[in-house]
Amino acid sequence: MKSIATLLLVLNFCMYVIVLAIGAWAMNRAIDHGFIIGPELKLPAHFSPIFFPMGNASTGFFVTFSLLAGVVGVVSAISGINHICSWTANSLPSAASVATLAWTLTLLAMGFAWKEIELQIRNARLRTMEAFLIILSVTQLLYIIAIHGAAAYNIYT
Repeated sequence: MKSIATLLLVLNFCMYVIVLAIGAWAMNRAIDHGFIIGPELKLPAHFSPIFFPMGNASTGFFVTFSLLAGVVGVVSAISGINHICSWTANSLPSAASVATLAWTLTLLAMGFAWKEIELQIRNARLRTMEAFLIILSVTQLLYIIAIHGAAAYNIYT
């Protein structure tokens, strides 16, 4: 179980870092090339404060929650490294709780990814981030199952 958990931990860490990189690019692009209005002009009727010049109406929410999931996912990996190194029942609660939090945020971001897929207008980087979040929702769950499986079978020595 330890080797499976380690493999999933490394895989999840790398994927969360990629999600963070793409999300940071999208956020930077939205800030640099987003909606700009002068002081003498009024906001349009359908103005959204989460406006992204690329993608569709759900892109802003998708990128925001993807960044949150990515940050918590990286923190989950750091906590997971501590758990893998010690591999005791005492380090399981912190690793499992942060991993579960990362998984739930990943599921939330995945929901916005499905909405973005449904609305169709998006670029290749956003499609990559969608795919990574869909894969991460499964691999993060498998990681949680792996570390809990070791506790269920009392493998910690």
